[in-house]
Amino acid sequence: MPDDASDPRVADLVKAGKIRVGLFPPQYVRDSVTGELCGVLLDIVRALGARIGVEVIVVERPTPSQTVDCLNGGACDIASLGFDPSRVAQVGGFSPPLLQVDYTYLVPAHSSIRSAADVDRPGVRIAVVRDHASTLALRRILRQAEQMEAETADAAFDLLRTGDVDAWASVRPALLDYSCRLSGSSVLGDSYGANFPALVVAKGQTARLAYLREFVEEAKASGLVQRTIERAGHAGYQVAR
Repeated sequence: MPDDASDPRVADLVKAGKIRVGLFPPQYVRDSVTGELCGVLLDIVRALGARIGVEVIVVERPTPSQTVDCLNGGACDIASLGFDPSRVAQVGGFSPPLLQVDYTYLVPAHSSIRSAADVDRPGVRIAVVRDHASTLALRRILRQAEQMEAETADAAFDLLRTGDVDAWASVRPALLDYSCRLSGSSVLGDSYGANFPALVVAKGQTARLAYLREFVEEAKASGLVQRTIERAGHAGYQVAR
């Protein structure tokens, strides 16, 4: 990709020498040994910083809503969100999607739930994380099962671990990671939809959004996104079409 340090659409970022990126779990994880932040989205954003010629500063927020507040309050220059129709009015615009990440379920050992079709039944309780795109999508399709909201992924996992719910709905990569912490648990092979993470800007940032749109399309066409997925070695990610 070209060096875009002279592009007027990112001149303010070049002048500042940094780009502040709002992210929330599970968009990144922290290495348990080194403490370093890592993840597919994070690596792509670092490639964006290298293209502009600035340092990438990750602004960690625990929830999507707090990430949106960070963006609109000026504490972040860009952020990443999974696209959902309910989010369109919250930000200044979405880039094309970078990734496709399936929504599915983590179930405990000896669960009678074998597929996504088994979940939406009377008496079934599903852990979800408040405001996550996986939760917003599930809310539109559930008819009989009950959602049990948690504020964070760790809290949702605790609901499953303690037997307070029958399944946890989220994105496949995160559920695969958490399944290692619960003996006998499994991630369902099918899905109930997909997340399409994109880069977003605050309202009024039309020039910056145009730049990000170009970056995303070039990152996919050049193979950068695919190489990032392969290098990360995490299952559950695909390049968005």
